[in-house]
Amino acid sequence: MSREMEYIPSIRKAFVLLSLVGLSSITANSVCAQAIPSGASSVNPPPAEVASAPSAASAAGAVKEKELAHNGTIGLEKVVVTGSRIPRSEKEGATSVTVITAKDIEAKGYRNVFDAIAQQTQNTGFTQGADFGNTFTPAANTISLRGLGPNHTLVLVDGRRVADYPVPYDGNVNFVNLANIPSEMIDRIEILNGPGSAVYGSDAIAGVVNIIMKKHIDGLEFNVKGGTTERGGGANARVQISGGKEIGNLSTVFGIELSKTNPIWASQRDFMSSSTLEGEVPTTIWSRQNLDSGQYLGAPGACGALTGIGAFGGTVSTVNKQAGSYCGSGKAQPDFWTVQTNNTSENLYGGLEYRLNDKTTLFGSVSAAWDQTQNNTRGPSWTSAKATTGFFFDQTTGANEQWMKRFAPEEIGGASTWNKEWNDAFGNITVGVRGAIGNSSWNYEAAYNASGYQSRQTTPRLLSSIDTYYLGPQLGLTAGGTPIYAPNPDRFATPLTPGQFASMYGESASQDNSWTQNVTLSANGDLFKLPAGMLKAAGTLEFGTQGFSNSPDPLINQGAYYNSSDAEHASGSRKRYAAALEFDVPIIRQLNATLAGRYDDYAFSGKNEAQFTYNAGLEFRPVNTFLARGYYGTSFRAPDMNYLFQGQTKGYYPSTTDYYRCNQAGEPIGNCEFANVSPGANYIQSGNDTLKPEKGTSWGYGFVFSPTPDLDFSADYYNIRIDNLVTVIDPDNLLRTESACRTGQLNINSPDCQDALRRVVRNPLTAVLDPGAINVLLVNPINAAMERTSGFDLGGKWRWRTHGYGTFLWTLNYTKVLSHKYQQFANGPTQDLLHSLQNPTGNPEFPDKLAVSLTWSIPKWTSTLQVERYGKVPNAEQTAYLSPTALANLSVSHEFTKNASLTLIVNNLMNTIKHDDSGGWPYYDVGYYMPYGRTWWLEFDYRFR
Repeated sequence: MSREMEYIPSIRKAFVLLSLVGLSSITANSVCAQAIPSGASSVNPPPAEVASAPSAASAAGAVKEKELAHNGTIGLEKVVVTGSRIPRSEKEGATSVTVITAKDIEAKGYRNVFDAIAQQTQNTGFTQGADFGNTFTPAANTISLRGLGPNHTLVLVDGRRVADYPVPYDGNVNFVNLANIPSEMIDRIEILNGPGSAVYGSDAIAGVVNIIMKKHIDGLEFNVKGGTTERGGGANARVQISGGKEIGNLSTVFGIELSKTNPIWASQRDFMSSSTLEGEVPTTIWSRQNLDSGQYLGAPGACGALTGIGAFGGTVSTVNKQAGSYCGSGKAQPDFWTVQTNNTSENLYGGLEYRLNDKTTLFGSVSAAWDQTQNNTRGPSWTSAKATTGFFFDQTTGANEQWMKRFAPEEIGGASTWNKEWNDAFGNITVGVRGAIGNSSWNYEAAYNASGYQSRQTTPRLLSSIDTYYLGPQLGLTAGGTPIYAPNPDRFATPLTPGQFASMYGESASQDNSWTQNVTLSANGDLFKLPAGMLKAAGTLEFGTQGFSNSPDPLINQGAYYNSSDAEHASGSRKRYAAALEFDVPIIRQLNATLAGRYDDYAFSGKNEAQFTYNAGLEFRPVNTFLARGYYGTSFRAPDMNYLFQGQTKGYYPSTTDYYRCNQAGEPIGNCEFANVSPGANYIQSGNDTLKPEKGTSWGYGFVFSPTPDLDFSADYYNIRIDNLVTVIDPDNLLRTESACRTGQLNINSPDCQDALRRVVRNPLTAVLDPGAINVLLVNPINAAMERTSGFDLGGKWRWRTHGYGTFLWTLNYTKVLSHKYQQFANGPTQDLLHSLQNPTGNPEFPDKLAVSLTWSIPKWTSTLQVERYGKVPNAEQTAYLSPTALANLSVSHEFTKNASLTLIVNNLMNTIKHDDSGGWPYYDVGYYMPYGRTWWLEFDYRFR
């Protein structure tokens, strides 16, 4: 009998217990779905606490408040905190919870909700975001708590699951998009810094992010914000209107947010406005090569023609090599690269509650978002017969030749002509009822929520007829299967006009959809009294379904576009059933325990995967100013649906580096012609419905010390391990490993080397074109053996009040990663992800992050200075570490009246840009730091009361 099946009797007993206490309806997935009482102490701090520290550093203060409540000095209402369904007076339990208030988002200079979460110190991992550049999801943003990847953090809205973004992150994993959450309607964001599967189910291995929307607003508020970057580009504006009304037993809230952000082009940043600033060879924009002799042919005349039209800003030059010459330009890459996307978004939110009577309330909410995003990561380029051999036999010269051309912005009507565009739409609806069960202490909630996401991508593509335009009609095949042409070189060397180019390209349109729906039933209340206090319990039943579909443009498979690989439709769905119990057990007056257990059953493809998870925590309060805590829990993650249902996919990576050929050529990465090649290597990937669920174990301990209401400090240790890690081999690391194996740096007979050599398929050394070059990379999802990480979090808060000089609030948060290990094969080596320069799972994480803020409040004025320090990460070449970097944000707010305020916000106050020349262009640490420089906004807020 399997380990999971052993727990079924326990689950049955749980249902019996629930029925005995009168639970005819029970809720679920709604940690904070209950309305937080307006008088609760943890909801909205006063204005002087704009930069509040995480609640991890405030728990001991809550302990003191609880003691006072016992003595009858004050009365505290119980609230539901992320990580538990049992309402409690304390702000958190055995696992720390970080709280980001709506005021924090503005005061600390965060650009949006995503930015606020991403800047938290526990978010140590690297992620490809909307402004990353070459990425599968430039219209979406996500996070990586504890460096474990975006698919190991569960993101909830009001305690409920929402639909994944329909395009997988990095082409592989499913995730929730944080880019379209309207900040105006955010009450607070709670981050559970520990395992959450025993309460929430799958995905909550690294933690839980719960975005809690406002439930009550009195009056109408208008907010307008606009700004730009100091170095040019990126101008943006936002308008927000929110309000609410109490009409008898009916309470309503609404919010509208409209925003527009202009792009930033690489050419607008002087340090990366050319790819030859560090002495590199100009990027090829026109070449004709005799592959039999290796000689380049005819470049000078062609370069003159391109110079005549001012191609690439007049920077075209002749590149002379021993084998001849070709045309190049340092502007070929930056002219077609956006480092910040162009975005327009509209967000709507509405919510209501209707009190039927003192014990029963109906509630509901609806939200919708529309986003239009454009980005550009490379211009159009053409290579002769690319879809087949990549070269042709020139009947006129009697030689095998390859012709290559990049089209300049001046030829196509401007770089933005080649923008990709994403039109996304998202909707979420929730309806339910909550109330008290009779005259007992028990409360219940029953809710239904459904959400859907649609992303329509429009991509400019060269038409397949472009081969005929440049090469003429095909005249047959050689005995070796090479296509024969007799092209006119003059046509190839003649620049196009925008009108001519318009007839040579079209736009493919693909559509991706995802959806989820959940029915949740839960209840919580007192079971019976123990000597040390009341035993509290909560129970949950859940049923949910989710699915996705990816529909490529049918014209792709009909051969309408140049060099397009076959694209398959992919779709899938699965059902989820779950039941959970949670107990709050007072052992003695100073010692409290929490216990939680949950059983999840996923059904897909005619089979079931079941998991039982549990969590246990202890809280010890020897005095009212000190809290010691610890936890141990198990967690799991069901395999990503994209991994399970993806059909065989052929494509190419945005860019790749052939480390082996660079090594053979004896060239450093920064100057290697095989480095950062765009488009990159071809790949073949398919799904795997035999993947096993990931299983995780987590444990940690810590303390909170609060000697006064104005001073507290916390420290917490965490340790997370994942077995059966579901992953796809990172292409960059795969190529690094393959190079190390071929050059003897690694044992070529080791499992890692044998796997890498099988996956990297190269052309024969006798090939006419690119002998020894990468032909294709074979990748697929696998269950890796293990990944584990450990570290600690520190938090502190100190508020001091002066006579005549206002109030000061100082906060500190620090995360230090102590270890991070990965093992691909059970019998293979364990690799150090933290201290090794080469990270086998992709990009390494920050080894430490520090955030310090100081808020100064005097009548009508509030200012906050936020400084964040990021630890060292490897350079692009992965040969050395970049030094730690500190960035500062400043906000200054003046309240003209009780209803009107004006705020100046400056991001990157010191105008810092982190340069990295080791890997060549674009000369900065892409993904870790943004190249925007100093950015500022003015924000005006008016409240109608």
